[in-house]
Amino acid sequence: MDEGGVERVYRRRRKPPLVFFLLPGLLLVNAFIQTGRVSHDGDGGGSGFWWGPPAFALLLATATARIALEQFRAHTRVTTAGITAQGPLRARTWAWSEVYDIRVEQAPRGSGRAAPQWLTYLYDFQGRRFLLWQLNDWQVDDPYTEVAELCLAAAPLRSLTWERRPDVEERIQRGVTRRRACMWGAYGGIGVFFLMFVFDIWLVAVGRPDHPFLLMVCVPLASGVALAAVLDRYWRIRPPRTPAPQP
Repeated sequence: MDEGGVERVYRRRRKPPLVFFLLPGLLLVNAFIQTGRVSHDGDGGGSGFWWGPPAFALLLATATARIALEQFRAHTRVTTAGITAQGPLRARTWAWSEVYDIRVEQAPRGSGRAAPQWLTYLYDFQGRRFLLWQLNDWQVDDPYTEVAELCLAAAPLRSLTWERRPDVEERIQRGVTRRRACMWGAYGGIGVFFLMFVFDIWLVAVGRPDHPFLLMVCVPLASGVALAAVLDRYWRIRPPRTPAPQP
């Protein structure tokens, strides 16, 4: 970062804890072991849950690859022309005239101490938000101060001020409501998955026909989508309270 200027690059400077990679790695190894057992024991026949381990292994491998790319490739570059957020696979650039606001926000609940607790997002004039990679409390000592200095340095490069606009704030609030509804819908779907898992085991134990794909895929997905839709509609009428984005 140049002294007193806007030019700066935010890259990974702190290594993530070992558990960040260890747990997905152990799950991935176990999934591959289970996949090998299925291929030797059942030859893919029958109506059992034979596709579960391979699908789980594929999802874990994808997630592990994404985590690695986020750590070693993703970064944010700030120049006099605008902001570039380089993600795990693709980069996106905004001119300063396209940036509505830059805000530091608390990470979603459940992320735990093994992940940054404060993240920085760029908002455009359509109310959409985009993560600014590595501009968080892991890689920057004080994200709030850093963002405040960044906005102050970028002010002469903008044709607009950093003032809030009611129409954009309304679109941002709709996005907050949608994301919260989706998050709780996902939690509900996970809860239904475990209930269906227990129910499927009971069906097998009593000798009744089980339907693993229906019970452990279709029902949780449908439940999660339905819950998200209901909550989204409810919170549009009665918006949940949200903390201010900046102190």
